[in-house]
Amino acid sequence: MNNLMMGLLNVVSPFNLLAVAAGTALGLFVGAMPGLSATMAIALLLPVTFGMDPATGISMLAALYMGAMYGGSISAILIRTPGTPAAAATVMDGYPMAQQGRAGKALGVSLTASLIGGVLSSIALLTIAPLLGKAALSFGPVELFAIAVLGMTIIGSLSSGSPIKGILSGVAGLLIAMIGMDPISGVPRFTFGTMYLFNGVSYVVALIGLFSIPQALRLVEKDDGSQKAALIKDRMLPTWKELKSMIVTILRSSVIGIFTGLIPGTGGDTACWFGYNEAKRFSKEKEKFGTGYPEGVAASEAANNAVVGGALVPTITLGIPGSSATAILLGGLMVHGIMPGPTLMTDHAQITYTLIWAVMLSNIFMFLEGLVFTRAAVSVTKVPNKVLAPIIVILCVIGSFTINNSINDVFVMIGFGILGYFMDKLDIPTAPMVVGMILGMMLDNTMRQSLLMSSGKWSIFLSSPLSTILLIIALLSLLQSTPIFAWLKKALFKKNAPQLGGK
Repeated sequence: MNNLMMGLLNVVSPFNLLAVAAGTALGLFVGAMPGLSATMAIALLLPVTFGMDPATGISMLAALYMGAMYGGSISAILIRTPGTPAAAATVMDGYPMAQQGRAGKALGVSLTASLIGGVLSSIALLTIAPLLGKAALSFGPVELFAIAVLGMTIIGSLSSGSPIKGILSGVAGLLIAMIGMDPISGVPRFTFGTMYLFNGVSYVVALIGLFSIPQALRLVEKDDGSQKAALIKDRMLPTWKELKSMIVTILRSSVIGIFTGLIPGTGGDTACWFGYNEAKRFSKEKEKFGTGYPEGVAASEAANNAVVGGALVPTITLGIPGSSATAILLGGLMVHGIMPGPTLMTDHAQITYTLIWAVMLSNIFMFLEGLVFTRAAVSVTKVPNKVLAPIIVILCVIGSFTINNSINDVFVMIGFGILGYFMDKLDIPTAPMVVGMILGMMLDNTMRQSLLMSSGKWSIFLSSPLSTILLIIALLSLLQSTPIFAWLKKALFKKNAPQLGGK
């Protein structure tokens, strides 16, 4: 309770409130811009937070994350182009509503559902995270090593597309994390005699390149996507009767979003479809979905906003990013000299609880700012790609240079940007690489510490029941992503098919 009250008092200070409000507004703007993403915006904003107090800077980034989740629905509803991947399902009913002259109603339903989903996920974060944080006090190097291994395997196996590509991407990030001075022996590793690499590769520079440059190149490649947006002429907020008819769907989607966020590697793009499909499955009017049904908008938007609080639970308590956006938030903590992991809620309680309360307050700012901003969103969605792409590149160069005032960082950022572009072309996910870079140092340190404790005996990792359980889960997760597991699953399915009536 003391930590909760300390975080609340810290977040309601004028400067922190201003930072949360600014982060939420920026998230709304970024989310409404077709082609941009919350992950890219967080990566670009990260250098701006260097001069801030860690609690203020991280809270601002988390507020941006929350604001972008709703902002993505603006362009999805007005021009049938999701501002973020998490708003993909919103197009199904949101755009038809706009075509029917109910654009304001669609945006109002989206905003209300986002508020409820975000508040419920924030409550879950406030209750679940402290309990897990307290349990994490007993974690030593052996348990931390098992958590790092689990984080690597889960992120890789739950990557979109080929799981093998996801795991390889994570291993590549792990190798990049090994560059620099060995923290125990002080011996340079993989530096090729270059002084610049003695401190390792800056993960912030890598994040900016991986997530922002490819986005700018994609905008240049495709045609100017600006369309004539639907005008907002009708009432925005739903009536009490309308809200009452949708409340069950909103609550169900919120729970789906929270649990989806708890699973590392998933995100709002997964949760929005889960929420939408379940709403349609439970509905008595299934035929109305896809024709401009407000309940469809509410289902997807409640789910994707609820992901934020859920994804922050493993991020804060275990140091395992719940999504690519929370992976960058972990990178922000490391920039401020804070090592993410199970001890985060005890060693840096003020920062952690300020962040938790900032997520809660960002929902309120999102609702208030959304009422004002949404009316002006028609013009925001018309910004052409040929204007947007150069702005992104310029911000990338400025952001990467200001980290260490080094032109070398700019070159590294461009290198990672080119790498990210080709990874995107080859359908290789970048999120596992980011996680590998962040968890790599933790994995290396805890493994070395554990082996020193046991005089080089690897059996120490099975000496702890918790470590053993986590490593078994990691092994099962790894096996699940292999072609052998898929073959066994297919063989078992065929074997049992006759017993199931041939279905």
